[in-house]
Amino acid sequence: MYKALIIEDEKPAVEHLQRLINQLDVKIEILGIISSIDDALSWFEHHPLPELIFLDIQLSDGLSFEIFNHVNITCPIIFTTAYEEYAIKAFKVNSIDYLLKPIGIDDLNYAVNQFTTINHNSSDNYNQVIRYKVDQVMKLLTHNYKSRFVVNVGMHIKSVEVEKINLFYSLGKSTFFLDNTGKAYDVDYSLEQIEQLVDPKQFFRTCRKYIVNINAIADIIAYSGSRFKLKITNSKDDDILVSRSKLTEFKRWLEK
Repeated sequence: MYKALIIEDEKPAVEHLQRLINQLDVKIEILGIISSIDDALSWFEHHPLPELIFLDIQLSDGLSFEIFNHVNITCPIIFTTAYEEYAIKAFKVNSIDYLLKPIGIDDLNYAVNQFTTINHNSSDNYNQVIRYKVDQVMKLLTHNYKSRFVVNVGMHIKSVEVEKINLFYSLGKSTFFLDNTGKAYDVDYSLEQIEQLVDPKQFFRTCRKYIVNINAIADIIAYSGSRFKLKITNSKDDDILVSRSKLTEFKRWLEK
């Protein structure tokens, strides 16, 4: 039985990861689930290191790499994240693997097997793990932007390809996206985070509340005060505006 810690701030991702861990042949006991850098620092202050850490990179209060500036973490790490651009940095911090969400059972199984291999302290096996890690980094560097988002649908996990998302929007303190069939889903990212995750050639943040897919713009209407109003396919929202400060940038974006 291996003792592991999960550091992850997305509830659907935690639940999905726990279900996958329970399907593995390797027995893993989850010591705790932590959702922020501050909570992680507090946990490490009062507990010995686990044997393995599942670590998301983007936490609610910043990048999880900050933890390593305060805690000497010597145990193996499996990164579970949507942020491909952090691949190189992740592999410099004694990681075993770097798994992109949504995580598949085969990928997780392979990563955990690498962990058990390292635990046997075989030099040949360890070199094999290093080669695998380099291959993974090279593979990740060929992709720059997020290709899909994982959401909760009742008791199920659903993965939606970015190309099928027409619109991201904020409502109250929550963030949602509208897919190309007109269905809306709650997503565990802020619009600021999403803006960094998606391809800027395909998506544009028109104002504080909206990020639109260029392929979903059905109509552009001149609006009062030198603004544009957008009609988005399958959206009933009539208030999707391009703010005055974004007009010039929006026009350039359309021409790319």
